[in-house]
Amino acid sequence: QVQLVESGGGSVQAGGSLRLSCAASRLTAAIYHYYMAWFRQAPGQEREVLARIDSYTTNTYYADSGRGRFTISRDNAKNTMYLQMNSLKPEDTAMYYCAAVEHWLSTQSPLREADFRYWGQGTQVTVSS
Repeated sequence: QVQLVESGGGSVQAGGSLRLSCAASRLTAAIYHYYMAWFRQAPGQEREVLARIDSYTTNTYYADSGRGRFTISRDNAKNTMYLQMNSLKPEDTAMYYCAAVEHWLSTQSPLREADFRYWGQGTQVTVSS
């Protein structure tokens, strides 16, 4: 069973930056065989996708909430995915989760929670004004 562990969350003032990491282990194939994504969930709200990095390529997708401020990347040698978050706002306060699914088990463009098979436990990001 693939394991994903997020880290890098914390408290920051508005306008600040954080870099989240998602370390993957127990992979059945190299990490680039997986679609990987970042989601977040604020209290009382649904979990929403922020960004996705595609399998086999470095193609990326960003939701409106993160486009222009967030950058998703992957280090194949370290089996780790990242989310660089800049210009943080109080409304970015949430629990952040990484998710993954094997390319051959995925939909063509996974963006929903149900599209992903593996999830981390989450890391809290709190942005104060």
